[in-house]
Amino acid sequence: MQTPPELIEFTTGAPRPGELGVSWIHGSESAKHNTDPDIQVHGYDEHTFILRQNMAVNYEAPFMFLLFGNTRAVLIDTGATDSADFFPLRRVVDGLVDAWVAAHPRDGYGLLVLHTHPHGDHVAGDAQFAGRPGTLLVDAERDSAWEFFGFTDDGGATDGATGRADQRARVDLGGRVLECWPGPGHHSAAVTYYDPATGILLTGDTVYPGRLYVQDWQAFVRTIELLIRFCVTHPVSHVLGCHVEMSRKPGVDYPIHSTYQPDEPPLQMTVEQLGDIRRAIDVVAGRTGRHVFRGFILCVEEA
Repeated sequence: MQTPPELIEFTTGAPRPGELGVSWIHGSESAKHNTDPDIQVHGYDEHTFILRQNMAVNYEAPFMFLLFGNTRAVLIDTGATDSADFFPLRRVVDGLVDAWVAAHPRDGYGLLVLHTHPHGDHVAGDAQFAGRPGTLLVDAERDSAWEFFGFTDDGGATDGATGRADQRARVDLGGRVLECWPGPGHHSAAVTYYDPATGILLTGDTVYPGRLYVQDWQAFVRTIELLIRFCVTHPVSHVLGCHVEMSRKPGVDYPIHSTYQPDEPPLQMTVEQLGDIRRAIDVVAGRTGRHVFRGFILCVEEA
């Protein structure tokens, strides 16, 4: 008789934060002579990995997230480059999945590919996963993503153009259940993820140490307020976005297209910094343009 796989318990007690004392690859003075890996892999814990794309491959250098459950893993975002030769995301993810399954043997282990939003630097690697066995690739565009999550466009907490911001979906990886909800403002199809196992709050391009581009001001305000309310009732260990664009000097960012950022602040932000963004919202009051604050910059686009 076949021995059933060992079930990992992801839900006992409080969240267990992982390790973020990591030196991220941050480009080099000469992109031609860059020796960083195409993709840096950091083990946040044995079931959670954070990946960063090399700036010499694409200046956006986005972060991606790979979380393992008992029956499947989820990859959130696929980076800024489609070519597997220059950006071997499928190979790296396959290696991590193979190693995890070898350490935790089980048959038929699956992979789910989701996104924080459909901008090109978050979806370019999707094609690498097309046709991968045991894989569900969910398109990031709003119609496809919202159908998967079960979100509806029925007014509610936001207007009909951006859908409800107070909806909540659950994605079960096998004992590790992510909470997900719409997070419009930067993009109408943006999705926020919370992992109760680690306390990680994944905010995509809504909140990160950099230039926060606001497409829809009112939706952005509601999304920030929802994040703050959520943190009041849920333990959040780290707020993780998908980029770092600021320097450690308060209010100073690296120019767009930079491929060398030697003095980056940490990727992780805090619940207190969400409060800083909410206070900045009151200062900006919806005015278009670039508004500089210590740890981030609000870039409000024309409505």
